[in-house]
Amino acid sequence: MRSPAAKFLARAAALAACAIFSLAASPPAPKSRQLAPRSTNWNSVIGVTANGSHTLGNPDAPVKLTEFVSYTCPHCAHFHRESDAALRVTLIPKGRIQVTVTNLLRNPVDLTVAMLTSCGDPRRFWVRHNAFMGTQDTWLAKAQKMSPEQQARWYKGEMADRMRAIAGDFDFYSKVQQWGLDRAQADRCLADKSVLDKLRQQQAAAQDLGIDSTPTFVLNGKVQEFHDWEGLSKAISDQLSAQQAGSV
Repeated sequence: MRSPAAKFLARAAALAACAIFSLAASPPAPKSRQLAPRSTNWNSVIGVTANGSHTLGNPDAPVKLTEFVSYTCPHCAHFHRESDAALRVTLIPKGRIQVTVTNLLRNPVDLTVAMLTSCGDPRRFWVRHNAFMGTQDTWLAKAQKMSPEQQARWYKGEMADRMRAIAGDFDFYSKVQQWGLDRAQADRCLADKSVLDKLRQQQAAAQDLGIDSTPTFVLNGKVQEFHDWEGLSKAISDQLSAQQAGSV
């Protein structure tokens, strides 16, 4: 017999109301690029794209990586644990790669977390993103204790009301307090139609790229077939080697 959490994820995966999130594919990088001086702290260079995706790293890096992720996808959390240190300690600081995170929404919980990670100072997005991904096994496990009646509230009624119910059930309000967001501020974010519109744009972009699973990676404008850090790290190395050879 499947656990309530497994049943929830199975039902959520089939939910049509929350489709996909993405970022427009990055154009191929020129054969050579002039990187900034090594003293630049590329881990502090962040940005927000037109459709609300978030970037980290050198905007002129020879490799552009877009991650399509779902906050309720266990494979995404596993990828995050495997890749985060390598990206943040080795590749991003050297200005060799820019990373963009974009959401592929599978269910109302995904939508709620995506709205909350976009809540507040955009410069703190990566703190919020890492916190939700890094503790997914803890907060997602709470779904096992959710009654069918609780879960039913997530799928009916006004979207903002549904997200407030989810935030309460999963204790997300306590989580966002760590970032100085009280309940009233979080509720305003959950009702922010401009952010919801950005997420809809991200879904449309993912559909245009034919992306329907997470995690999925776009590397220098090309959708990759692998879905793990092992495959991605090799592809990044190959891209960097090709870029270096082309600049000689």
